[in-house]
Amino acid sequence: FSQTVYKEELKMVAFGRTALTAALMASTVAAWTSSSFTSSNGLNTRAHSSNMSMKIFDWKKRGDTATIERLNDVENTEFTFDNITPAPGSKHRKKRKGRGIAAGQGASCGFGMRGQKSRSGPGVRSGFEGGQQPLYRRLPKFVGRPTGPGHTKTEYNVIKLDELNGVAAGETCNYKSLFETSSVTKSKLSIHKVVVGKGDFTAKDVTVQAHAFTKSARAAIEGAGGKCEVLKRTTGEVIEA
Repeated sequence: FSQTVYKEELKMVAFGRTALTAALMASTVAAWTSSSFTSSNGLNTRAHSSNMSMKIFDWKKRGDTATIERLNDVENTEFTFDNITPAPGSKHRKKRKGRGIAAGQGASCGFGMRGQKSRSGPGVRSGFEGGQQPLYRRLPKFVGRPTGPGHTKTEYNVIKLDELNGVAAGETCNYKSLFETSSVTKSKLSIHKVVVGKGDFTAKDVTVQAHAFTKSARAAIEGAGGKCEVLKRTTGEVIEA
């Protein structure tokens, strides 16, 4: 009988504790949802409407709602050097390093405790890769010499002299006219250069327009009574005859 009474008392105590816990939780939720408090920055803010856990930059300026509303009234406000101000939070004060651990950047000042980059001085020089062969010494050895002579050369579409043999005497030809007559193939390059090629040049008295000519190609065209006209790369107009 005594054990049964003891178990019943334990059940009653557990039930009382559960009810007390539920009541405390309900009162806490009601207090947080219905009450408001004044935060450390002077703003009257409801607890449930703010989820910030960090310090707010420029809290004094953000709290001055009268000035903000006055400046936002663009139609009735004349901006001068006296009233124009940066946006709140866009300007931070300079960090004070080495002034104690409470400042957040004390002691090692954010540079760590050991290593070359934590010592005084400039650290490692620009381009240093820890002792391995740096990039500026590897690039000249690559195929194609990406930093050597000719790495910025101009690439032309090549037009051979034997491709001009179908042009009648007295006519003017360029890449567009040659492509329309299927004398040349399609090119992805927009500038064109006339070279000699392997075939014989038989056209007489023709005017050739291109962006560049080799010396031998120019001599062959002019030797056959023709004329060479150099075109501008951007507009395509004749700049040299």
